[in-house]
Amino acid sequence: MKYKVFTNPSKILLMLFILTAPAVLVAGENEISTRTFGDYHSADLIRKFIHYKVSAEAVCARAAELAKAEAARAEAEVAKAAASRRVMRMAAMKAEYKIVMNTALGMYDMMDLENEDLSLKAFEYAWLGYHHLLKQGKLQKTDLLTICDFSQSSSKERMYVIDVRNKKILYKTFVAHGINSGEEYASSFSNQEESCKSSLGFYVTRKTYQGVNGLSLRIEGLDKGFNDNAYKRSIVIHGAPYVSLRILHKYGVMGTTFGCPAIPSEVSDEIIPLVKNGSCFFIYYPSKKYLSQSTVLNNF
Repeated sequence: MKYKVFTNPSKILLMLFILTAPAVLVAGENEISTRTFGDYHSADLIRKFIHYKVSAEAVCARAAELAKAEAARAEAEVAKAAASRRVMRMAAMKAEYKIVMNTALGMYDMMDLENEDLSLKAFEYAWLGYHHLLKQGKLQKTDLLTICDFSQSSSKERMYVIDVRNKKILYKTFVAHGINSGEEYASSFSNQEESCKSSLGFYVTRKTYQGVNGLSLRIEGLDKGFNDNAYKRSIVIHGAPYVSLRILHKYGVMGTTFGCPAIPSEVSDEIIPLVKNGSCFFIYYPSKKYLSQSTVLNNF
């Protein structure tokens, strides 16, 4: 015969009551009388059992309260740690931004870009975006940075091909903007197909091909919402005879395009092979909307 061992204290007390003090409670108006067996009293045991049960419930309630407090404390610690990591990340981002801007200023002065009419803001934003793309591994040709400063008149040589490793300008030349972006100055930009407007932002150069404009270079827009339709729109770098001093002197304004950043034909066969296959290409204009919403510039 097998015996079941009770380990629950409540059950032990109850069994003790049943085994050692069988009795009949006789209830009167205001009294409880018991019959006894040995030294054990049923009423006493019942009272002890009830007291134990109440105490056990209190202990369980207190344990639940402590567990809840501990969970809240742990949650607060996790939140505190997360807040601390955010603060550290923000501090690191600020430090990184400061280093990038100081580097840009140093390079700007070293290359005397002010005398080349490239605005400091254009170069700082170009350098910041270049830094982000470099860090993300999106550039295969990392020693070149091309900047089209569309804050300048199209009558100015406003495209700069810069050797960032040796800190020198390799080419400074004319570049056209889209016909619907403006006449002498570009001031309106679009990412839409058939808009005939230029698109602001950062691009990475891709492969070349021979098209109606001769040697042409595909560029991929990396700024979502600003130039990421460049491939669909067939926005490419190509040479054009209407981007030249001759046209400027004859008509008083530079020729325009359907949105492509066209450059003079006499230098296109030199510049395009140089910058193709993974270099950074940036079209700048001091647009508050672009500068605040650019996915490349604000990618800290």
